[in-house]
Amino acid sequence: MNRKAIYPGTFDPITLGHLNIVEKASHLFDMVYLAVADFTGKAMMFELDERKHLCQQVTSHLPNVEVMTFHGLVVDFARSLNCCIMIRGMRAMSDFEYELSLALTNKKLEPSIETMFMVPNLQFMYMSSSMIKQLAMLGGNLDEYVPFPVAQALQAKLRDHGKN
Repeated sequence: MNRKAIYPGTFDPITLGHLNIVEKASHLFDMVYLAVADFTGKAMMFELDERKHLCQQVTSHLPNVEVMTFHGLVVDFARSLNCCIMIRGMRAMSDFEYELSLALTNKKLEPSIETMFMVPNLQFMYMSSSMIKQLAMLGGNLDEYVPFPVAQALQAKLRDHGKN
C-alpha cells in the first residue's frame, strides 16, 4: 500500500514547529508532500520560490518528503497527487475552530480526502510564523524557533528592506 499525505501551508517562513510535524508525518507515511501555497490572501514576507527553497533546505534529511508549490485549491492539488490524507498542525485550542472549519470545507469540496490533525512537541506549541517574523523585526534571537537557514534568510530579508 502506498500511503501518501499532503501537508499544505504558506510556510512564511517554515518554523521548527512545522519541521517537527513534517518529521512525524514522514514516519507515518511512505511519501509526504510539503505543499507550499502560492495564494492565501495573506501578505507574505517571502516569495513563493524563496519559501519553497527554504522548505527544501530544512527537509533535505527526509528522503520521503517532497516540497512542491501549488496554486488554487489544495484539495485539487491533493487529488492530482493521489493523496487521501491532508495533514494539519494543531497548536492550541485557539487553532481548533479555524482548522475544523477548514477541514469540513475541504471534506465538502473533496469527500475522498481526510484531514489528520497533528500536534507538535510541547516546545513548539506556542510558535507561529507571524510571531517569529515580529521577533525577527525586533532583532530577537531566532535559534529556538526556526532552522538556521531560515534565520539567515529572515535576517537578510529584513536587512535588505532596512527593518533590522
